[in-house]
Amino acid sequence: MNVAKRLAPLMLMIFAATALFAQGKGRGSELRTVRGTVVDKEETPVETAIVYLKNVHTQDITTHLSDKDGQFRFSGLDLNVDYEIHAEREGWTSSSRSISNFDTRKEFVLTLKLDHKKGGK
Repeated sequence: MNVAKRLAPLMLMIFAATALFAQGKGRGSELRTVRGTVVDKEETPVETAIVYLKNVHTQDITTHLSDKDGQFRFSGLDLNVDYEIHAEREGWTSSSRSISNFDTRKEFVLTLKLDHKKGGK
């Protein structure tokens, strides 16, 4: 019985520390959205452009096609991951944009301009 009384405060501290850690981990796993428009050199929206989103850590790539208004959307993205995004269509490509895990915005709105030939300088 004496041992149980001595262990009770220790067990309480362990429980409290575990609960605090779990709360902190929950905040760190919030999600973000990246959305925007693909346009050509004349700023006209581009339909059916392929938008590539790369997880820099795992190198996994997810793609979406822009809609008739040039719009795209990636949601459910981890705030703790760096991403790179660019668009391509019919030999044209946009510059690659970075999304840093240090930027805490939950929504990014980007314009990806198809302004140079793929593979060109």
